Amino acid sequence: MSSSRLLSAEVAPVVISPELLQRYDVAGPRYTSYPTADRFVEAFGEVDYVQTLEQRRAGVGTKMYPLSLYVHIPFCESLCYYCACNKIITKHHERGAEYLRYLTREVELNIAHLGTGQTVSQLHLGGGSPTFLSDLELQDLMAMLRRHFVFTPGGEYSIEVDPRTVTPERLGLLAKLGFNRLSFGVQDFEPAVQKAVHRIQPAAQVFDLVAASRELGFESINVDLIYGLPMQSPETFERTLAQVVKLRPDRIALYAYAHLPERFKPQRRIHAQDLPPATSKLAMLASAMRVLMAAGYVYVGMDHFALATDALAIAKRQGRLHRNFQGYSTQPDCDLLALGVSSIGRVGSTFSQNVKTLEAYYDLLEQGRLPVERGLAMSRDDLVRQSVIMALMCQGHVLFESIELAHLIEFKPYFAQELEALSHMQTQGLVAVDSTGIQVTELGWFFVRGVAMVFDKYLQTDRNRARFSKII
Repeated sequence: MSSSRLLSAEVAPVVISPELLQRYDVAGPRYTSYPTADRFVEAFGEVDYVQTLEQRRAGVGTKMYPLSLYVHIPFCESLCYYCACNKIITKHHERGAEYLRYLTREVELNIAHLGTGQTVSQLHLGGGSPTFLSDLELQDLMAMLRRHFVFTPGGEYSIEVDPRTVTPERLGLLAKLGFNRLSFGVQDFEPAVQKAVHRIQPAAQVFDLVAASRELGFESINVDLIYGLPMQSPETFERTLAQVVKLRPDRIALYAYAHLPERFKPQRRIHAQDLPPATSKLAMLASAMRVLMAAGYVYVGMDHFALATDALAIAKRQGRLHRNFQGYSTQPDCDLLALGVSSIGRVGSTFSQNVKTLEAYYDLLEQGRLPVERGLAMSRDDLVRQSVIMALMCQGHVLFESIELAHLIEFKPYFAQELEALSHMQTQGLVAVDSTGIQVTELGWFFVRGVAMVFDKYLQTDRNRARFSKII
């Protein structure tokens, strides 16, 4: 069961019926992890996290791949009303220097248990807005990380960029610091939409920055888009898509806006009557699929598109795709060390998340403690289901024998209920199930989160607890 031919550049764009889009217009996890972060518990704390670090150091029960690092920079100068990230709005840039001092303490505490000389093949700076930091602070941050870790040549080193906070000269600094991948937050090019979400950035500014990035030799440039924002319509979004095709980034992340003002205070500034109806959102999604695939983009899976020549699309075709808290990746399943307030990491068979407020983060580090607030040690069943879900999300197929050999189970009796549930999806042409395994079809790739949800034990037992974004 090979998925290498699925959604290659030579395959005609898939036509998805409005009825099928409507049927799967439901909320579900993004599966950057399994179990998902809403299942983490406070019973898992600093002591448990330290134990996992020391186990990696000793090579006990961990995969000794190079590390992946995530560094969360929470600050932003201005508030985007749609934002659901953990961020701090401030124009006081001196707060960045203070934050980096505490971040250094956190790294030192991790290294004390992890050991020096750890190799890193992935780095991602997220936020907030990492480019809130000054040039000198970015230099200090990278110098600090390089003192404590060994960065491999040819690794993936990325940073999220707010176009309003950088110039071509700043992009040149990022290249000199070793970043080889950029992600620009665009969301929408329409002025009325930008005004409605309080994020004004002229299209010409983004085009100039992307052109400068190409001249500087960045290996991959990503653009984030959101559909379902206030003042958007299928017609206005078509105009944004046309500009994105002209911009031609290597990768495009296309997210559905989830309006949850009761959970995310900034969204209370968005008037519900300004939001497009569900039928318009589905029309925007269908339009994006049609326009982007006709322009030569490959649907990598779950909101992500990439040019056929991009490493992500190549990894997809070759069956080498992986997934972590930063999304799809070409790197092996690394242990992920998460640094900074609210960040989430994975080491061995455990997940951990830092405290979510600066006050608590600084206080714990002042005490010489790692700022872990909660986490999870995966059970045997979690590990089995994780293997199945990640195989579906990344490779588009599951071979029964490989799961059986890896986890010493008999797949069909173990997942009898799930296989029965898949029969309906098979009838709809989303999956093909035979005696050897499960294959996500070309059509099914657009609903892969829904396929993965079938194997999520936590959703089976508690469907109403977590609130997730729409799966398409």
